[in-house]
Amino acid sequence: MKEFDYRRAPDVLGAVTLLDADPDARYLAGGTNLVDLMKSGVERPTRLVDVRQLPLDRVESTPDGGLRVGATVTNSDLAAHPDIRSRCPMLTQAVLAGASGQLRNMATVGGNLLQRTRCAYFTDTTKPCNKRDPGSGCPALGGEHRNHAILGASESCVAVHPSDMAVALAALDAVVHYETVDGRGELPLDQLYPSVADTPDRETALPAGALITAVSLPPLPVAARSRYRKVRERASYAFAIGSVAAALDIRDGIVRDARLAFGAVASRPWRARTAERILIGAPATAETYAAAAEAELEAARPLPHNGYKVPLMRNLTVAVLSELDEEAAR
Repeated sequence: MKEFDYRRAPDVLGAVTLLDADPDARYLAGGTNLVDLMKSGVERPTRLVDVRQLPLDRVESTPDGGLRVGATVTNSDLAAHPDIRSRCPMLTQAVLAGASGQLRNMATVGGNLLQRTRCAYFTDTTKPCNKRDPGSGCPALGGEHRNHAILGASESCVAVHPSDMAVALAALDAVVHYETVDGRGELPLDQLYPSVADTPDRETALPAGALITAVSLPPLPVAARSRYRKVRERASYAFAIGSVAAALDIRDGIVRDARLAFGAVASRPWRARTAERILIGAPATAETYAAAAEAELEAARPLPHNGYKVPLMRNLTVAVLSELDEEAAR
């Protein structure tokens, strides 16, 4: 591991000022991803700016009836918060599916959104990788890609985003708030992760040196009946090979509102807007759910060894929506 300087930020302004002075510095909160990447040599920061003690660790109601989640709220505290559990259960379920209890106790909301792909070619510094070394190539295209992207990928990168939490937040229309030395800003989570295109090394649309300070959730009545389902290769702690975050509002047998997002199929949480448009206003039936999933997956471009994800995501979507339908009927 490369030698580095360590500073504890006194406040948010102090944190962004420290990072602005050193473009090779990194923020440190729980460190559950960053420290591993430092050990493997993928990340080589000159300085760590510790933000764990900043007063960003609360979940609060907002005047419009939504929720504001501080960036240093731990995953464990987020999953256990009564407002999260009752108003958007898919988020609690996504967080609990995301890691072991020990990791959830350390990991933070802001850090979770910024975690980097677990693609084996990215984490192995002896291999080329366009995310790590732009222009060096993407060996996953012709190599091991069983768990890689089927949607929104490019010839430059086929890695997937690893976060479960971010998939639920995408479905919930979350907004990411940040601060830089130039002031405050915000980004809809749907715009936080740019397309990989030809620049897969640019993993977020945040300005340089930005510190995520909070994530806000708008008032969304449909979220009260929601679910997150994750498929993985083993029942114990593992990253998804496919996941679905879904919310449905059904009245008189008709889907009045719907939110749907996919995980582990793209370089970012995949908001399934095509499927949502088909769902809203249609009969709440398995046939409708299958048609919506099929329409969303028409854009899939699987590689030779990950085509299984297409039927997996179709069947998973139908199963989750059908469960929500049955729950609404009780």
